[in-house]
Amino acid sequence: MRTGLVLKYIGAVLLIVSTFMLLSAGVSWLNGMDSGFTPLMLSCVLTAILGAFPLIFVRCKEQINAKEGYCIVTGAWLLACLVGTFPYLLYGGEFNFINAWFESVSGFTTTGSTILTNVEALPDGLLFWRSLTHWIGGVGVVLFALMILPSLGKTRTTLYSVELSSFAKDNFHFQTQKIIRVLLTVYIGLTACCTVLLKIVGMDWFDAVNHSFASIATGGFSTKNASIAEYDNFGIEAILTLFCFLSGLHFGLIYSTFTGSRNNIFRSDVARYYFLFTAACSIALAINLWGEDIYSSFWEALRHGTFQAVTIITTTGFATADTTIWPPFAMVVLFLCTLHGACAGSTAGGIKSDRVLLSFKMTSNRMRKQRHPNAVLRIRLNGVAQEDATVNFAMLFIVMYMLFIILGTLINTACGVDFITSLTAATTCIGNVGPGFGEVGSMSNFGAMPDVMKISSSALMLLGRLEIFGLIQLFLIKWWV
Repeated sequence: MRTGLVLKYIGAVLLIVSTFMLLSAGVSWLNGMDSGFTPLMLSCVLTAILGAFPLIFVRCKEQINAKEGYCIVTGAWLLACLVGTFPYLLYGGEFNFINAWFESVSGFTTTGSTILTNVEALPDGLLFWRSLTHWIGGVGVVLFALMILPSLGKTRTTLYSVELSSFAKDNFHFQTQKIIRVLLTVYIGLTACCTVLLKIVGMDWFDAVNHSFASIATGGFSTKNASIAEYDNFGIEAILTLFCFLSGLHFGLIYSTFTGSRNNIFRSDVARYYFLFTAACSIALAINLWGEDIYSSFWEALRHGTFQAVTIITTTGFATADTTIWPPFAMVVLFLCTLHGACAGSTAGGIKSDRVLLSFKMTSNRMRKQRHPNAVLRIRLNGVAQEDATVNFAMLFIVMYMLFIILGTLINTACGVDFITSLTAATTCIGNVGPGFGEVGSMSNFGAMPDVMKISSSALMLLGRLEIFGLIQLFLIKWWV
């Protein structure tokens, strides 16, 4: 493996990250050079030096192979999270290294969990940087680089193939160059529309931009301690619900729907299932919250139930209520939403609707096979027969996903944390969701959690964002032979 070539492309990603640090420093400058300006400018310079070093000293321009592509993607994620700690560490306050690492990983992986007890105490520049880490990580730090960098020939195709999961590629019936343009168009378009609409219904421009970044990236970082509950504005909640839901759909399907293609949202099995599951959870929550007198009217219960169901299913994690005091049934529904996730090809995390639907179809086929042993049955998704390898890999992913939740829960409880907090923290971190229950509920944070738990939770976030196998193969020495 050509280490220099790998470092060269990772360096290009770091230069892009440094550019966004400079943009955040610009926000600090516009705000009267607030206390975030110096940390952000110094971080920008340090990151730019780290990124430029291999670009200057590595002259090779050869095409990369699949193994090198994998190392570039994984290395870029890890180093982006590492340099993302610089602004926090230089700022100080609540940020020691472990807290800064947790905050940075949570941002880039679009998890949205935080160690901050007082988010509003941060200067605008750092708040903007937190939100930008969401927006960069939403489509992936490497894919974001591919959107901006000039044509890289086959290198672009290799990196794209490693970064996107097989399910995410299913509804992109274009060449790699066109796929990246589609992602860029949908991502920026949704962000711009969400920002303008949030401004119209009552947010100022700064909050509108930050919350649109968090919504379209399905991240969940807010500029307010009480998250969306701070505004108590139905218009804001409705817009965020809509755009979080749209961001949970496959971006290729969104593009195809708006361009009039036959391969659209309305013809997709996964999109229909995603809509029905979201609607069922919203209604179940509303009925339970109304029946338990948490809210006096059914419409108020539906308002809060729908918002929480959508933001949890899409792994955004915004909050309008303290869900830790909701009835047990409502908490179980939200826990299932945390596990479930939205669609592949979106910015959402979780197991993904595609895999869940595939597991249901696999179970149904198995039951039919028992009744008709000689029948030849194929599992179809969106009208396409799925290969056995695809189905088996999806089931393996679900099994590994649950095993890592168990492992995370064991580590958390070994740190002396109660079971509910431990279980939901592990689940919300690997699902890149944000809020759990217990001491890490929707109105709480990870600040008081043990350092070991913060480190293990950060690892779970990266595992979830890189879809497990993308990260653990780094430690499988035999794979390199």
